[in-house]
Amino acid sequence: MTTRETVIYVTREIERALGMAPNEHYLIVTNRTAYGVKVRDQYPDFVTLIADQAGELLGTGDLLKHEQTEELVAKVAKASGAKPYILVFKNTARIEPLVRDHGWMLLNPSAASSEKIESKLSQIGWLAELGRYLPAHRMASMRHVPFEGKPFVIQWAHGHTGTGTILIESEEALKAVQAKFPERWTRVTEYIRGPSFTVNVIITPDRVAVGNVSYQITGLPPFTDNRFTTIGNDWGVARTLLTADDKSRLDEMVREIGAKMQKDYWRGLFGIDVIKDIDRNKLYLIEINARQAASSPFESSLQEEQRSKGAQGLTVFEAHIAALLGQPVVKPIIEIKEGAQIVQRVTKDVRSVPAEAAGGLELAGYNVVAYENTKEGSDLLRVQSAKDIMAADGAFNDKGKEISGIVSGRGL
Repeated sequence: MTTRETVIYVTREIERALGMAPNEHYLIVTNRTAYGVKVRDQYPDFVTLIADQAGELLGTGDLLKHEQTEELVAKVAKASGAKPYILVFKNTARIEPLVRDHGWMLLNPSAASSEKIESKLSQIGWLAELGRYLPAHRMASMRHVPFEGKPFVIQWAHGHTGTGTILIESEEALKAVQAKFPERWTRVTEYIRGPSFTVNVIITPDRVAVGNVSYQITGLPPFTDNRFTTIGNDWGVARTLLTADDKSRLDEMVREIGAKMQKDYWRGLFGIDVIKDIDRNKLYLIEINARQAASSPFESSLQEEQRSKGAQGLTVFEAHIAALLGQPVVKPIIEIKEGAQIVQRVTKDVRSVPAEAAGGLELAGYNVVAYENTKEGSDLLRVQSAKDIMAADGAFNDKGKEISGIVSGRGL
C-alpha cells in the first residue's frame, strides 16, 4: 500500500488473509486456532485472535460483532485519526449492514454485485452476449428437466468448490434429485470432459490485470469424495495442458469478462474458472467467483518468492488491496511457472488428519496449514509446495504421490 490507510481483514480462516504479511497498516482479526497462534507469534502486534467461549469457530459476521474487533477498530482510529477500512473474504447481505451499522468502511464491492455476478442463475442474464463462453445451457425448475439419453450437469444458484454441481448420468439419478428438489431452479448444462483451470483477475477503473493460470485439482481421493470438488491448484502443469491457442482464447475471455465487471464498478480480485473440452478442443467458462479467490494467497506467496529472486512487479494480493483502496495498479503482475497446493477436505471417512501426518509433510519440506473444521466438505489440511505436484490431468507426479501417501498414512 502506497498511502497510509489501515486495512483490517476480518476472516474465519486466517489463511485467507495471508496474501501479504501483517504489518502496522494491514491487520488481521480471526479465530484462535493452532495455526492462528503460529502466525500471531510471528506478527504479535498485527494479528488479533478471538476465542469463542463455547469453543466454536466464529463466522465473519460474529467476528465483526465481537467486542475485541470493536476495540481494535477504535484503537486504530484513535491512533491514526482516521477509521480503518474493513476487508472480508466475501461480502454478503448479512455482512454489509453489520459494517455499516458500526459506522465502518467496507472495502469489498457490494453484496448485490457479488450475488448478481456469482449466482449460477442471475449470472446468465448478467453475462448477456458473453454467455457464448458458457457450454450449451438453459434454466429450468427440476420438475421440468428431462433425461435425454446422455449425461448432463445441473448447477444450483449457489455452491462452492463444486458442491453445487451434480452430474446426471441416468434417469434414476435425475428422478432422485427431482424427488428432493422438485421446484428448485437450476442451470442445466452440457457435460464437458476435460481439465479445469482458474485465473485470478484484478479490476481497477482503467485496467484488467490478469494473474497466473492454475490447473484445478479436482475430485481426487483421499482428499475428497466428490468428483466435482476442487481440492487445489497447480501452476506448473497448467502450462503443459494449455496450448498457445488455448492461452490466447483464455486471455480474450478473461479480458472481455473483466471489462464487463469494470463497467459494473467491480474493484479488486475475482476468479474465473474454465474447462478445456478435450473432444472439441475448445475452452468454456464454468463460473465466475465474484470475490477474492481462495487460491490468491498462495499465488501471492509464490510471487513473493520470485520477487526475492529478482522478479519485478506486484503480487495478485498487493494489486487487490491497491485496487480496493483506489490506488493505481501500474506494475506488471509477477509471473510464476511452478508451485502447487492441495487441500484435504472433511469427508465421510476423513474427519481428522493425524498430527504425525502434518509433521511428516513439514519434514518433507511442505508448508502445512491445519484447520479446525468439522463440516463435511470444509478444509481440513492445506499442503503447499514450491514445486508442481501434478504430472497430467488427474494424475499426481512423485511429489503429489508423496503428499497423498503421507496424508492417507501410507507414507508414514
